[in-house]
Amino acid sequence: MRKDIQDRISEIKEADILVGIPSYNNSKTIGHVVKAVHAGFAKYFPDRKCVLVNSDGGSKDGTIDVVQNTAVEDFQSILLQHRVSQVFKLSTPYHGIPGKGSAFRTIFQIAEALNVKACAVVDSDLRSITPEWIELLIKPVIESEYDYVAPLYHRHKYDGTITNSIIYPITRALYGRQVRQPIGGDFGFSGRLARFYLTKDVWETDVARYGIDIWMTTTAIANDFKICQSFLGAKIHDPKDPGADLSAMLYQVVGATFDLMETYSSMWKTVKGSEPVQSLGFQYAVGLEPVLVNLDRMIDKFRLGVKELMSIWKSFLPAEITVFLERAQGLKKEEFRITDEIWAEIIYRFALAVHKKMMNKEHLLKSLTPLYIGRTASFVSEAWESDAQEVEAKIENLCRMFEDKKRLISENWD
Repeated sequence: MRKDIQDRISEIKEADILVGIPSYNNSKTIGHVVKAVHAGFAKYFPDRKCVLVNSDGGSKDGTIDVVQNTAVEDFQSILLQHRVSQVFKLSTPYHGIPGKGSAFRTIFQIAEALNVKACAVVDSDLRSITPEWIELLIKPVIESEYDYVAPLYHRHKYDGTITNSIIYPITRALYGRQVRQPIGGDFGFSGRLARFYLTKDVWETDVARYGIDIWMTTTAIANDFKICQSFLGAKIHDPKDPGADLSAMLYQVVGATFDLMETYSSMWKTVKGSEPVQSLGFQYAVGLEPVLVNLDRMIDKFRLGVKELMSIWKSFLPAEITVFLERAQGLKKEEFRITDEIWAEIIYRFALAVHKKMMNKEHLLKSLTPLYIGRTASFVSEAWESDAQEVEAKIENLCRMFEDKKRLISENWD
């Protein structure tokens, strides 16, 4: 750590609560996030010693200045009239591999140095964060001794499809806990768990770049920390770049999930079925921003993938799957479906192919992209007339299929 940060830590000595905000060129949105965190401290933890840490990746747009100059000036505006304790703020560039994981490592280190009891991390581009998020992520740790608080959001039925179709079903089937948003981005955790994270030798790996969310969730579950999830309402943040490479995103998220399977194989092989985790917070309906989809374009991308990548898939997918995919290529839009059973087997077969190093990992996982797009097109068609509750029931059925077919990977792993 830089000397000025070390000096600041020496000045603060110890703290009860720390909230970290990783950032990179988020000057337009981070002010709102800082105000919400500050108001959350004042409203829900007025007698606690609180620290806000901005771990920045070298922003050039004045992000750190916004953090330093933003505060809640009028506490009556958040219905507070009594005096509140001071909030300490630290902004520091992080070191190491560029990425969210390196930013989190700095936050964990400061939490350890201040011996904090409870921590949270929130994204810097959130537009829907409220002071209540701080209560919902921190109080379960302080009052109920939970070590890890995952977020629970309402999302549009076509939003978060990587989570809904791959990460949630496989994480639930592997580790036996129903953590609905394992890569949600906003988490609460105990100081004890922050210290445990720092003992892990992952900070020069892809975890430091982009795998931190699934790594935090899986590490907490696999090492038997006490876990819950808190309902935060809607998650609305800056729209992602529509030109971003979907295959790179899939490679990052799915690759990190598969890497963790290697780390914890002895643990997940013995797990059967899954159980719910405690859900906290009052659940209510929220207005959601629409997600536009182009079904024809998605199916065209699937067809092109079948044409160009079938030779790769045939090296590790069984014949009944490749025959199914070739037939699906010729179906009309109204008939196009990739069933839960086929999809679960495809994901498990990809996991086995990566584990057995059948070809270059990045090349292999990027070939999943047209299959994922095809599965998403199938889901969009099936859920076209479905409400939120019906969509959740479809996702539940998919998760059970992953649990039922888990023996495919358990029996073939070695």
